[in-house]
Amino acid sequence: MEPLTRREFLRAAAAGAAGGPAIARSPLSSNDRIRVAVVGFKRRGMHHIECFHQLANQNVEVAALCDIDESVLDQGQALCDKLFGRRVPTYVDVRKLLEDRSIDVISYSTPNHWHALGTIWACQAGKDVFLEKPASHNIWEGRKMVEAARKYNRLVQHGTQSRSNRVMQEGMQKLREGIIGELYMARGMAYKWRSSIGRIKEEAVPPGVHYDLWVGPAPRKPFARQRFHYNWHFLWDYGCGEIGNQGVHQLDIMRWGLGLNTHPSRIQSMGGVYVHKDDQQTPNTQVASYEYAGRNLLLQFDVRHWMTNHEAGIGDVYPTRGADNTVGVIFYGSDGYMVMPGYTSYYTFLGQKATPGPKKEDTGDPGANLDHFANFVRAVRSRKVSDLSADIDEGHLSASLAHLANIAYRTRRTVNFDPTTETFPGDEEASRLLTRSYRAPYVVPERV
Repeated sequence: MEPLTRREFLRAAAAGAAGGPAIARSPLSSNDRIRVAVVGFKRRGMHHIECFHQLANQNVEVAALCDIDESVLDQGQALCDKLFGRRVPTYVDVRKLLEDRSIDVISYSTPNHWHALGTIWACQAGKDVFLEKPASHNIWEGRKMVEAARKYNRLVQHGTQSRSNRVMQEGMQKLREGIIGELYMARGMAYKWRSSIGRIKEEAVPPGVHYDLWVGPAPRKPFARQRFHYNWHFLWDYGCGEIGNQGVHQLDIMRWGLGLNTHPSRIQSMGGVYVHKDDQQTPNTQVASYEYAGRNLLLQFDVRHWMTNHEAGIGDVYPTRGADNTVGVIFYGSDGYMVMPGYTSYYTFLGQKATPGPKKEDTGDPGANLDHFANFVRAVRSRKVSDLSADIDEGHLSASLAHLANIAYRTRRTVNFDPTTETFPGDEEASRLLTRSYRAPYVVPERV
């Protein structure tokens, strides 16, 4: 099929979607080739290219690349040359990419502030989406993403890849069967060595960087390295801090293990930017606690960026990805506890003497990546949301845990949340942080 003309593209745009496409595409037949475009691949997106390439035997093809940094596009093109010996079309503007009706899937690894608008535009254009975590930059736009996926009958997989790992699935089944008794608490941690981002120094936009596209929905500020590649995680305009970066993986595991399919009702969080003296805005030391109405359960999550101990063997006895990182979840029950370091293993300890119980390790894929991409491809073929390991609704609930903790942190007090309406009744200060002001024309629409 020929790509849409620009006039056709704009005519099909949804009302209020800032020029985003609204073109329904017919579901794939089981024998169709799945053509994937990878958007944003300075770091994590390179793994998207590699994983989809590993599924070539399932008739999957990386068919296009998109990035606002032309030097990054060159790197992606070089990887494509190496992996499958051919060049692919490249784009700097995702809107132009979405005009191509031959593309079936958009695989996003952009900064957080682009996740919602990019996903909504892709759904309107009839594309399925593989989306890196966290699902959204804020709670309101996460709900809009779910609405778009449902309205346009799109498959949107969230990048919490533990959901597709068979060992983790087995561990969750053990919890449901009562291996450690009645669950009453889960504790997660993201202790990762993070250097200072330094002081923000504004400068000219580097050659080949299409900066207005990178800024997108966020406020337009002068270019600075500290606002660009990766360090954006630690500035509120673009990122959600470590709790929304690494932490969303463990928050998702905690919610999964405890069978929580709604939002918490009471949230506390405190911390700050400790040790480093720089312009980081998000806390590099943070403690968050969550309570769920009607459930005798407590969730607690800790972020640390510098000197700290390991916990429950996580990081030393059970190494996690990255030297000296301590990343994982501990589930507590009436008869014992379960340790889940990283993404792909579980260990149980039973009774007052913490006697080692059932355990299992998956050492084949420490990042649990390929299974998650394969699960997504199967769902794209079946057209069943229920086949996804991590549907966007699950991603929205888990990302919201990070957002709620950050709202409590920024208001410096306990916040009370209505899980049904996704609001803070009677709390104007917290309510303002449910969404953001969007910079035209990159506006997440009220009606998707």
